[in-house]
Amino acid sequence: MATTIVIDPVTRIEGHLRIEAELGADGKTITKAYSSSTMARGIEVIMQGRDPRDAAHISQRICGVCTVVHGLTAVRAVEDALGVKVPENAELIRNLMIGAQYIHDHVMHFYHLHALDWVDVVSALSADAAATAALAKSNNPDYYANQTLAALTTTFNGVKAKLKNLIDRGQLGLFANGYWGHPDYKLPPAGNLLAVAHYLDALGWAREVVKLHTIFGGKDPHPNLVVGGVPCAVSSNYNNKVSEDLGGTSLNKVNMAKVTTLIAKMKTFVDQVYVPDTILIAGFYKSQNGYVGWETRGGTGWNFLCYGEFPENGIRDPDNFLIPQGVLEGDLTIKPLDMEHRDEIKEYVTHSWYKYLGVGNSVGLHPSEGQTNLDYAGRGGPAPGANYKLNRGTGYSWIKSPRWYDKPMEVGPLAHIVMMYAKAKSNPTTEAEKAHKRAKDLVDNIWVSKLGLSINDIDSTLGRIAARTIETSVITDAMSRWHIKLLSNISAGKLATFVTDADVVAQNPSLKGFKWTDTSTWNNGNPLQVGVGFTEAPRGALGHWLSIENGKIKNYQCIVASQWNAGPRAGTGGVDGAGIPGPYEKSLEGHILAIPTQPLEILRTIHSFDPCIGCAVHVTDPNGKELIKVNISTTLR
Repeated sequence: MATTIVIDPVTRIEGHLRIEAELGADGKTITKAYSSSTMARGIEVIMQGRDPRDAAHISQRICGVCTVVHGLTAVRAVEDALGVKVPENAELIRNLMIGAQYIHDHVMHFYHLHALDWVDVVSALSADAAATAALAKSNNPDYYANQTLAALTTTFNGVKAKLKNLIDRGQLGLFANGYWGHPDYKLPPAGNLLAVAHYLDALGWAREVVKLHTIFGGKDPHPNLVVGGVPCAVSSNYNNKVSEDLGGTSLNKVNMAKVTTLIAKMKTFVDQVYVPDTILIAGFYKSQNGYVGWETRGGTGWNFLCYGEFPENGIRDPDNFLIPQGVLEGDLTIKPLDMEHRDEIKEYVTHSWYKYLGVGNSVGLHPSEGQTNLDYAGRGGPAPGANYKLNRGTGYSWIKSPRWYDKPMEVGPLAHIVMMYAKAKSNPTTEAEKAHKRAKDLVDNIWVSKLGLSINDIDSTLGRIAARTIETSVITDAMSRWHIKLLSNISAGKLATFVTDADVVAQNPSLKGFKWTDTSTWNNGNPLQVGVGFTEAPRGALGHWLSIENGKIKNYQCIVASQWNAGPRAGTGGVDGAGIPGPYEKSLEGHILAIPTQPLEILRTIHSFDPCIGCAVHVTDPNGKELIKVNISTTLR
């Protein structure tokens, strides 16, 4: 009988994820894996009957990490249903907001969620501070250019003292319960201490860069977004001090200067810390001297899908997206993607705790016709208990299984980078083409030249990490360009950030009499309006499909990135005849666990996707009363 390893919950992620992995006869090799979300989302049901203008505000609460992307996807869905195109300034500001989300999210993931799978925190205590200072000067020369070796030695001794104090007090936080001392930790003590120091640096950095969202969206998390543009108008006293009495808004010269500074701060940390740290760590975990590296583990089969993001010429022109739109199947030939075609994208509930009324649970539904009918008991949900196991023959997850022409697809930074690599031209002319060339150059420089790996190896756990870093560098460069263009438009008197009622009618004459303030005017001559909004979230392809009837949302379906990656088996075929594994499940097959009771290898690959299963952030009783308060120590501030 096969041995089963259970990790529940998988920590350092957003939401609740359970992994069950079957080991083969040797007791160490994973033969099959099962991915299960143990929480239901249900936002789609909440949306029904709501005002379409509220969709952005409600849908953002799907997640407490991807704070911008759901709101942006929702407003794009409504705009698509109405046939509305937003002004260039609105596209630029949206690009800046989602770009900042990417950079913040990727850096936080690397240092605070994923690095602990590769960095032995306890080993850092044995590091020689002087050796760490020398490594810092070598690995991050620009970041430490103004500090002497002596000063850095003092700094790293301070980091060791701070870490020892945490350990002695039993306040390890995210450092608690790690598999410290595991034989597959390969960084030397100095490398571990340097990474811990940058972990702490990244905390302060992250607190600063989110201020961009407060300038353009009023707050963070969940900044404000509106259908038809952005909620911030250019200040009528742009060159003067902020004053509401004088028509002042957040889009004034003072705040635009802050945005310039914030983008520079992002770029400095990414280029001087994040990129070289990725190269440093990857250098110890690639294949060498008989070690089987992580460029050989965690692949999903080279099937990648992207909806596309960062429009350089408006959202209606996918040929000019920084992140291209399309599908890759086994090679670098990009195939077109149609999100509205009924046969391309379908969601299955073959192994999910849902039921499809009227059509049966074995068919796939296009999300524009999708259903959200929870059926835990009827679909094989196990009774709760300390030692329960998933009923793998029926339903075993709250995640549905999206498929492209019935094939599982990996989405996310690796898909983005491979797609850019495939689309790159040797002599680019447009801004999008230049970004694709920049991505390819970084892959060739970092992955191929510095790490000595093949592009064919990038479909792997290590490839996912490198792709996320490369993507972050590409986006930081683009943010400077978008901000300069926004400033240029303002200087030239091109100030529009929102589509007026008259503009909507001019764009779509069938909406004669249209008013943003009255949704009953939205359906002139078209009682049912259908739209799809999309983006590329930091974790991958995100789509919202909706229909609007009589000014209210009739149906709403979301396919989030982690549904593509974390969804359970679906369709026909597979080695067990019970459906084709999803990307998480496929990526774990063949993993050899050095210590089965310490399944570090499973965490490394699952974390490389940066799982975002859903958000449950409030602890209350049935009447909404707060149950617990957590006092946070300010010792490290």
